Amino acid sequence: MSIELSRAGHPKEAWRTIAGVSLGGLVVLLFLGAFHHIVAPYAPGAANVGPALAAPSATFPFGTDLLGRDLWSETLHGLGVTISHAGVGFLIVLFAGGFAGQAVAHLLGKAGLALRLSASVLVSLPTILLAILLSVLLGREFFAFAVGLAASPDAFLRAFDKACAVRAAPYSDFARASGFTDLALLRRDLLHELRETFIATVARSLAAVTIVLSTMSFFGFGATPPDRDLGLMIASARTALPDAWWTAIAPIGVLMLFLLAARLAAGLAGGERP
Repeated sequence: MSIELSRAGHPKEAWRTIAGVSLGGLVVLLFLGAFHHIVAPYAPGAANVGPALAAPSATFPFGTDLLGRDLWSETLHGLGVTISHAGVGFLIVLFAGGFAGQAVAHLLGKAGLALRLSASVLVSLPTILLAILLSVLLGREFFAFAVGLAASPDAFLRAFDKACAVRAAPYSDFARASGFTDLALLRRDLLHELRETFIATVARSLAAVTIVLSTMSFFGFGATPPDRDLGLMIASARTALPDAWWTAIAPIGVLMLFLLAARLAAGLAGGERP
């Protein structure tokens, strides 16, 4: 019996270790992005700091691009731009998705089912196409806002369905019978969600908006120079491929690490397996 319990505990311990490593990696990447102006050796867009298309070396760990820009510095700056845009999108998802879903479920009752139906229809559409449409309507300068709105329906459905399940629980019926208002129950559930699932919510939302933001920039609907994000860096590297492969590997690698760390931290913190 003890052997079986010990074996059964191994996967859980492994997932917990992965969660810790992923969260730690995400924090490091967020730190590098937040302080990219301090960490990066060169200013954003600084050209001719080295030979054009120099391969990775001790002087230039990530190599240089066609304009002689240090790709280590440019990748850090691109990460910073990506994170700043993702932060805007995350806040929109948090309020227009998570908080709105909770509020609608608690305060609107059956009338909220119409909003849930609308969110279900929007979720059936590809997020990237919805984000591009909203960006065209709102203006390209608001593309991060548009991505947040496009990613909000999924967060809305998650929050709405979870809130409805909580409202149907016996302890919620007891609380209402004891005189608690729907607003008081909403406040209680929001505090509980922030306390119990905040890390998972942040990481999941960052991963969701970052991949859409980067894809939009890659296709020319997102960031514009001189504020290059990782998606725009990847698009710019196409002219140097396949010979100067490092010009694409640097931003692709950092973007993949960011998405992987965020998704693993979100899934494991939320009790899921990725």
